[in-house]
Amino acid sequence: MNELKPIREIKGATSADLTEELLTGQEPLVLRGLAADWPFVKAGRKSAADARAYLKGLYNGTEVIVSYAGPEAGGKPFYKDDMSGLNFDYKRIKLDMFLDLLESHEADEKPPFFYVGSTTIGDCLPGFGEQNSIPLGDRDCIESIWIGNRTHIAAHYDLADNVACVAAGKRRFTLFPPDQLPNLYVGPLDFTPAGQPVSMVDLHNPAFDRFPRFRDALAVAQVAELEAGDAIFIPSMWWHAVDGLAAFNVLVNYWWRQSPSYMGPANNALQLALLAIRDLPADQKKIWQQIFNHYVFENTEETTAHIPERGRGVLGPMTDDNARRIRAFLLNGLNR
Repeated sequence: MNELKPIREIKGATSADLTEELLTGQEPLVLRGLAADWPFVKAGRKSAADARAYLKGLYNGTEVIVSYAGPEAGGKPFYKDDMSGLNFDYKRIKLDMFLDLLESHEADEKPPFFYVGSTTIGDCLPGFGEQNSIPLGDRDCIESIWIGNRTHIAAHYDLADNVACVAAGKRRFTLFPPDQLPNLYVGPLDFTPAGQPVSMVDLHNPAFDRFPRFRDALAVAQVAELEAGDAIFIPSMWWHAVDGLAAFNVLVNYWWRQSPSYMGPANNALQLALLAIRDLPADQKKIWQQIFNHYVFENTEETTAHIPERGRGVLGPMTDDNARRIRAFLLNGLNR
């Protein structure tokens, strides 16, 4: 592959760099050193053993979900070759046992794959967030921790905006703009390795004969390698593949949405459109495309100006009450 474009970065980043312009922006940004003063980062820079001891000192005994597979998975949680299932399994264990398991394979040349993904920090590590945090204003963030060994996570998107901090180890982020969907050869929407649809292309060994348009995706891809203490801002809907490059890696991330929670995830609308619109005759689909443009994608004040405010119903401004009204309407229709 050709050398990829580096992600724009700020060196020596501080909380002052977390401006509203940045956090509502549509371009990724690396924030070098943003979490460098975290006590956990300092522990991990001493050794992986110190990092594990730090986590064990805060652990409250709650079990965590571990993804695991043998060395043959190559550290990549993905589908089986025939798509009959996934190439890894799950189990619940104590976090301290998981950390010991990672340590026992730390020196393996080809270790098994072990990964604790997207675990809410407050559920198992009370106090960690108070000791290690970044200021994100009044945003209602989900704070998660990810722990594992050398891993290769396929390109996927998140609905939320994201600031991810490498707290121990080293990670590589490869990002693709949202408009690269057709060039990423995305897998199933309802059968996924971890909840979000993923690119079927092996980033490190792309089969261009099978996925020729992936060359176009690589032409606009951006990449960065982050050390412990570095962070990255990934805007909503940007595709990102993440590689854990050390024998022990810890990531802490903050997710938030720029829309009220009562609006619900937009992918619900996609599922409904697949159910009700995708397989209509072509001429009817064009009509519905015009309707969606009119009411959703190109709506303006003029869209409903001819209707008195009190009579606009679900066409009025989206509020908690309006969202409840729409959900009730949908549930009634789907339950027929």
